[in-house]
Amino acid sequence: MAKIIMMAGIAGMLASQPAWADQGAPADEDQDMIVVTAASTGTKTETPLVELPQPIKVISSEQYLSQGAISISDTVKYAAGVLANPYGRDTRVDGFNVRGLDALQFRDGMRDVFSYYASITSDPYNFSRVEIVRGPASVLFGQGSIGGLVNLVSKTPDFETRGELNLVYGSYDRKEAMGDVNFALADNLAVRFVGRVRDADTYVDHVPDDRMMFAPSIRWKPTPDTDIVLTGLYQEDDTGSTSQFLPIVGTFLPNAANPSGRLDKYTFVGKAGWDRYNGRSLQGGGSITHNFSDAIKLNLKARYIDSDLEYNTHYADSYSNPQDPFSVYGTDGRTIGLFAGANDARMNVFSTDNNFQIGFNTGANIEHKLLVGIDYSWNKVAKRSADDFDIVDLYDIDYDALPTFEATGPFTTDSQKQLGIYVQDQIRFYDRVSVVLGARRDRVTGSSGQKDNATTFRAGIIGEIGAGISPFFSYTESFLPVAGRIENVDGSFGDPYRPQTGTQYEAGVKWQPAPSTLVTATVFKIKERNRVLYLAAGGTTQSGELNTKGFEIEASHTLPGNFELLANYGYSKLKSESNTSLDYMPRHTASLWSTKTFGLVDEAQLRLGGGVVYSGKSVSTSDIWSIVTPSRTTVDALAEINWTNWRFALNATNLLNNKYFASCLARGDCFIGAPRNVMATVGVRF
Repeated sequence: MAKIIMMAGIAGMLASQPAWADQGAPADEDQDMIVVTAASTGTKTETPLVELPQPIKVISSEQYLSQGAISISDTVKYAAGVLANPYGRDTRVDGFNVRGLDALQFRDGMRDVFSYYASITSDPYNFSRVEIVRGPASVLFGQGSIGGLVNLVSKTPDFETRGELNLVYGSYDRKEAMGDVNFALADNLAVRFVGRVRDADTYVDHVPDDRMMFAPSIRWKPTPDTDIVLTGLYQEDDTGSTSQFLPIVGTFLPNAANPSGRLDKYTFVGKAGWDRYNGRSLQGGGSITHNFSDAIKLNLKARYIDSDLEYNTHYADSYSNPQDPFSVYGTDGRTIGLFAGANDARMNVFSTDNNFQIGFNTGANIEHKLLVGIDYSWNKVAKRSADDFDIVDLYDIDYDALPTFEATGPFTTDSQKQLGIYVQDQIRFYDRVSVVLGARRDRVTGSSGQKDNATTFRAGIIGEIGAGISPFFSYTESFLPVAGRIENVDGSFGDPYRPQTGTQYEAGVKWQPAPSTLVTATVFKIKERNRVLYLAAGGTTQSGELNTKGFEIEASHTLPGNFELLANYGYSKLKSESNTSLDYMPRHTASLWSTKTFGLVDEAQLRLGGGVVYSGKSVSTSDIWSIVTPSRTTVDALAEINWTNWRFALNATNLLNNKYFASCLARGDCFIGAPRNVMATVGVRF
């Protein structure tokens, strides 16, 4: 209650400030540029970014494809406070870290991934934009990461016939065709087809990157107030693992016992043709939006996911003795244990989110946008596996001698149901000050019988004080159920784990001197409770706390002549009890991206772009040693010619071919960053 009273007091002070005189207001058409409805991820309503008391990053598909993104992880690397691919490029899963913590992935506002290695990665070409919410977001989205979430917004039809086809050839014999075609069948009926076919290798031998993706959708407006959208997806991936879990000794650190030197950073550890990460995903969803009036709006949506996966892999025993893993198996500095695992997984997910949006006034200058909703999700993940172990010469693996086997036996199934009810009120005072208040109640039930209930709150305020300057403050909460029970030292089990809970305080300022410029600076402090601690004497407890504080600044600016500039910096410092098994992350991240368009002859245009991404050094510590991964900097580049309906583009990521380590962990293994990748594209629009 005290937090809400404080918010209301600040709102009153801001609303009472005299408005600054309009100093050269832009034309009406420019005013439309600030209304970015993509910010719906932050509030589940269409709200301009400058009216949200939190930093929301919206990345259009045009932007991330221009930057050479080939995975969802790549789409977020030019965002403040976000670390993309923290363990290097991983063909199995998308990885991103927000404010020092792993972020959850959502699709169209509903959670997309529920278990590691039970589904395949999403295709960036299938989405119109990517939205990043920093900090806890449980009030609107239920159980989730305290660091934030990444929401993928699917391409859907509109009522204009158009399309594009692209052919791509690139590094590692990448060959692919992509298409995005929208047909307006009538004034109120349209269909859209998005697809990709790819045949490609990767920088790790015997790891392909093949994909077939087809995403149809249909949109029907039976009345001007009713909008119905149905979406589908079929995707099949045939790939492997670019993460080979190579030992620190022999890669990042020298192997003193072996005069042969260091291993190749991209060494393949496995059996060609057997090691694989092959999966199929089938999805269907739909949404209905109906406006009962200008003030009352109903939103209904649901999605079902059916996923099958086969994952076979080898990895070296880098862990029994991280400081000298070869000594465990001999004295030649070459021999090491090699684990093998064959795994099958099936994942089924049903999600639905439904809400009413009601607009009303409580005075001549006080507007409300009330949101009341209920969401429900059910997921089931079934897995089975088989294991093997060999001893090999890691410097000269006899691949033919490695045995093959398949996962056998019954599937072990875990399931979970979540039901949430939420309410939110966005209050706009004198068209200058916005207050957001929200609350949610969740009930989560697991297949083991474990039941968790949680209530979360949020409150925030933002107001323009003049010259496009809008300070803001917010308070948000999160919760995340933890499966399992407390493990005692004697091996017995006690009470079920309590949900992890988190709180965040954040203050900042948004500055928009013109529709083409937006600068956001923010400071935050996060506390997460009930982390599971693994005790040195054995067993676990759940008294762990994680404290994170940091600072972020991001700026976007467009100048006349089609000049674009994006600049971002993030700092986050994590502090926790020892032995929490918390993965380390760099404190500093920064990025800069810019493009410029030049006119050529015959109406042709040349577009040049370049970017730099920096990640600071990071430290991983265990009971026996600390490993420092050096800072790394990569450069990306774009050259593009547009002529009539044709597009010719050349993209290069990691242009200078910096062969860096994305991370090395004190547990014993290292992960390599992706080397240079060049792609040439020929496309036609119609």
